[in-house]
Amino acid sequence: MKKLIIMGLIAVCFLTPALAEEQTKEKPKEFAVYIDKNSRENHYIPSGWMGDYGDIKLNDSSMDNPHSGTTSMQFVFSGKKSQGKGWAGVYWQNPAQNWGSKKGGFDLTGMTKLTFFGRGAKGDEVIQKFKVGGIGIEPKATYPDSAEIEMGPIELTDTWKEYSINLAGKDLSYINGGFCWVTTSDLNPEGATFYLDDIKFVADPLVKPEGKKQRGMPFYVYADSRSAGNHFIPSGWMPDAGTAKDLKYDGVNKEDPYLGDTCIKIAYNDVSGNRWAGIYWQNPPNNWGSIDAGFDLSKATKLTFWARGAKGGERIEEFKVGGIMGEFSDSDSAGIGPVLLNKEWTQYSIDLKGKDMSYISGGFCWATNIDVNPDGATFYLDEIKYE
Repeated sequence: MKKLIIMGLIAVCFLTPALAEEQTKEKPKEFAVYIDKNSRENHYIPSGWMGDYGDIKLNDSSMDNPHSGTTSMQFVFSGKKSQGKGWAGVYWQNPAQNWGSKKGGFDLTGMTKLTFFGRGAKGDEVIQKFKVGGIGIEPKATYPDSAEIEMGPIELTDTWKEYSINLAGKDLSYINGGFCWVTTSDLNPEGATFYLDDIKFVADPLVKPEGKKQRGMPFYVYADSRSAGNHFIPSGWMPDAGTAKDLKYDGVNKEDPYLGDTCIKIAYNDVSGNRWAGIYWQNPPNNWGSIDAGFDLSKATKLTFWARGAKGGERIEEFKVGGIMGEFSDSDSAGIGPVLLNKEWTQYSIDLKGKDMSYISGGFCWATNIDVNPDGATFYLDEIKYE
């Protein structure tokens, strides 16, 4: 009997270190981005302020009704376009201010979702997107994130609600951009105050990879400035940075919109000497085919929109769908033009029958030039949608 007990103790002595080593290799079930102010569980820093960063104020220890614990994160976005971008956002990074130039980040292999709680101060704040990863992918950095996954738009309620980003099947071997939010002045013309709490990665074996969803119709490019159904951002100003001098864009214009409270007003004049200009509505902002973020719009047979000129007779050389080229090129393109605008609202249609609309990140585009508009052109757009 004593011999059996001694042999059992010897076996335990040999097995225990092996079991301990195996346990240390196991991935954690949860990996926190933000739990509470100064929590030792926090692994990322909200240091990557983007776009109109001057429009953002952060209180990372707000005690105003946190979801759990003693604090939550309060963001105040004024929407005043302090840097002239029309959008703003914040990345949680590791280490702080790491845009892919230095080694950092974490191997989150095995995590299948990111969950977080959010609420608005009033309840109608619209966040254009929440996402994981994406830092350094384009332009290619020394240490780029291994994936980029997003969700949105989201219209927040005035009570805490849990949201989830599906990460199953994604390459999470290197994630420096642990979490991110982006919104626009168009979506929040009066600004937005919102709260975030309990942001964490979760290893849930029940979460399965999502396929590319075929989008239902109608599918909006622009419905109204505050619509959570707007799916593209007018970020692709062409032909280059000089276009910013040539164009004035107002996505919350209230001068006789066709429908709803607002429409888009665009004023073009050749100041830079480029002699032509245009704007692409993209997903995500500034995506020229470098990011896998297109929509499957196979159900669409046409894109319709309403337009009018300030005087009438303004000539737009082309209105277009798709056509963005790059590593993740649009699957097809279609357009109409030239178009002479009327002074009254008129509906136009781009025929998509027979086109491959399975992957579109360039949702809408217009282009014109100074030769056909020697005095410039001011025009309005509204109700841009796939049907």
